[in-house]
Amino acid sequence: MCTPRKVCIVGSGNWGSAIAKIIGANAKRIDQFDSTVKMWVFEEMVNDKKLTEIINTEHENVKYLPGHKLPVNVVAVADLQEAAAGADILVFVVPHQFIGKLCDQLKTQVKKDCIGVSLIKGVDEGPEGLKLISGIIHEQLGIEMSVLMGANIANEVAEEKFCETTIGSKNKEHGKILKQLMQTPNFRITVVEEADTVELCGALKNIVAVGAGFCDGLGFGDNTKAAVIRLGLMEMIAFAKLFCKGPVTSATFLESCGVADLITTCYGGRNRKVAEAFAKSGKSIEELEREMLNGQKLQGPQTSAELHRILKAKDMVDKFPLFTAVYEICYEGRPVNDFIKSLQKHPEHL
Repeated sequence: MCTPRKVCIVGSGNWGSAIAKIIGANAKRIDQFDSTVKMWVFEEMVNDKKLTEIINTEHENVKYLPGHKLPVNVVAVADLQEAAAGADILVFVVPHQFIGKLCDQLKTQVKKDCIGVSLIKGVDEGPEGLKLISGIIHEQLGIEMSVLMGANIANEVAEEKFCETTIGSKNKEHGKILKQLMQTPNFRITVVEEADTVELCGALKNIVAVGAGFCDGLGFGDNTKAAVIRLGLMEMIAFAKLFCKGPVTSATFLESCGVADLITTCYGGRNRKVAEAFAKSGKSIEELEREMLNGQKLQGPQTSAELHRILKAKDMVDKFPLFTAVYEICYEGRPVNDFIKSLQKHPEHL
């Protein structure tokens, strides 16, 4: 009999805690996984107690996923190297801007045959342009990476409301293992091979959601918001075709990681919510993050900045007016009222 695979979740925010609830329950009942699931927690004090202590005694992440009990076999660990020691599967679910530093700490700890899966929705930029987060992890740790992206608002997943998600895995066997680890009757998983496209969908839809939030804040109707979602989808597809090395097919955009995640985020996600407040209040993105997100960070604005630098270097800014408008409104002082003007001569209409 094979030794049960040990699982470590790197991250414990809203989404990290929701996926820990699923993984913990599955690891406890499925023999191929070690029943103890370690979860790395960035230590902080909550009501004069360490967050790890609260999670390990009350079995609840009271700061980032209040009201939802975690399985008792999910163990919070403040030391990243200790949490990841001996892990056969690493589940990465942290803000994408922190992944480089975390990988630096993990280099000496990771097994060569470890399987990695990224739930991180963002991209980075390197000397040659776009860098996927899974690619950064692979380069730094030398492990095979898959990704999981989908229409998965964390609180609804934690409430066990029915939803779908997509695993992108170039290794079919790894895809099967990860599906077994994370699928439940109400969290249904499809595995596809276009991992890069799946990952890009997860990052780019957050930019579109910021645009949808602008529409809501400015009081535009459903027709306008639908147009923004469609034009955003077309920019997502165009960007993927330009920057993915492998095939990019329309079928992947019809999976949960594509259209479904885009719609969900444009109606219910934090990027939309904060962007609506931005349009109404005139406050900065940074101010609104502090006021509305309980210490968490938005991915949409930062991803738009990373994409803008890549597109500018390739002289392709004009081909992506929605992505560009979100960046300029968030960071360059462009009036939010200009958002729709930027779309009136969209390349899709010419």
